Amino acid sequence: MKVLVSGSSGLIGTELLKQLKAAGHQPIRLVRRTPKSDNEFQWSPQKGKIPEGIMEEVDAVVNLNGATTSRIPWTPGYVKKLISSRLLSTRLLVEAINAAKTPPKVFVSGSAEGYYGNGGDKVLTEESPLGKGFMAELTNDWEQAAKKANIRTVLIRTTLAMSKNAIALKLIKLMISLLFVKSLGNGKQWWAWITVEDHARAIVHLIENPNAQGPYNLVAPEPATCEQIFSALGKELKRPNLIRIPAWAMRLTAGSAADQILLTSHRMSAEKLLATGFEFNHPTLSQAASYTVR
Repeated sequence: MKVLVSGSSGLIGTELLKQLKAAGHQPIRLVRRTPKSDNEFQWSPQKGKIPEGIMEEVDAVVNLNGATTSRIPWTPGYVKKLISSRLLSTRLLVEAINAAKTPPKVFVSGSAEGYYGNGGDKVLTEESPLGKGFMAELTNDWEQAAKKANIRTVLIRTTLAMSKNAIALKLIKLMISLLFVKSLGNGKQWWAWITVEDHARAIVHLIENPNAQGPYNLVAPEPATCEQIFSALGKELKRPNLIRIPAWAMRLTAGSAADQILLTSHRMSAEKLLATGFEFNHPTLSQAASYTVR
């Protein structure tokens, strides 16, 4: 299949291009800069510009566009970027899909764990209700924009993407290596996670599965708390986990992002994804920690 990908230069997008090729598909990239190859096409979500007829040339569309939430603290200007980078790109892609005479067969659009708000210790399935807070509202608006596409639509609720190249994981490993950090806050909050490799493989799997539709938690089957993730990484790094960074210090340094993504709790279920027959390469936290550190 020819698969059109937006946001392909990011961590997940880069791995997705690799996994699409490995599965025998042809990735086509939407880029903001001047194209450098035949498989790149220039677009501008801010200006509402996308190559005419592009949707009639592809079989699937994957929308990974969106400014990273890992850049903290969130200034008022960056909050606007978090919103616009997600909504403008999604709306433009949906408009192009719906205007095509022969549209692609499937639209896979980005979403996030933020949809659930702070879930505490509750197991969060795709049927769990919308949460409260900025990230919940933004993620819901993001999903609602994607659901307007008149083709099979899959919403991928992303979680902590574990990789040696991930900004968040680099910071966590640095805190463990230099400060022997044990957790952020009390460490009891659930951090949903998945390796970048499995994340990209899951997207390819959902594209290929004609019955896949609606939201999917892209999360590994082994749940873990913040403290457990720090402990698993500390073991791989051969560093002790001794110090808890208190919640007040996180709020002081990370601002609103502390409560929205670092101290909040997401105990997400992988059952819906597993039911499609997807098999994880890194189903356990110890495997993911080794993958992240190596």
